[in-house]
Amino acid sequence: MSDSRAEDEAAIKAVLVDSYKAWEAGDADGMVANYTVDATAIMTGSLRDSREVIRQSMALGFEGPLKGSSTYNKQLSIRFVGRDGAIVVSESAILFAGETEVPDQRKVNATWVLEKRDGRWLIAAYHNSPVLAPGH
Repeated sequence: MSDSRAEDEAAIKAVLVDSYKAWEAGDADGMVANYTVDATAIMTGSLRDSREVIRQSMALGFEGPLKGSSTYNKQLSIRFVGRDGAIVVSESAILFAGETEVPDQRKVNATWVLEKRDGRWLIAAYHNSPVLAPGH
């Protein structure tokens, strides 16, 4: 891997960590700060078709069922698509307030699509699907 790819990989990981930290803080604005304006998110069968729609959805969640929650995230891979695109695959889950471990049945496989715009990596799309068999 070239130095620039190592730098890109570190920058991508930092974007994701910032998003996870904002989730833990219940900060919907911070959570989408590194999303493109036209970002999409597909979660639980619903399409959120802009950064603002994603932000609104998360703000409602943080006021209600996601209050006090955090996330479990295990990065499985990063692969680059051209110079300005990357796909991250992870195993993720929501840790609800008071939980220290996530039951396997709540884990999801997640795909993050990131795009480098004006020298900055941003989340362009996110999708998750339940893990049917852990590790498969």
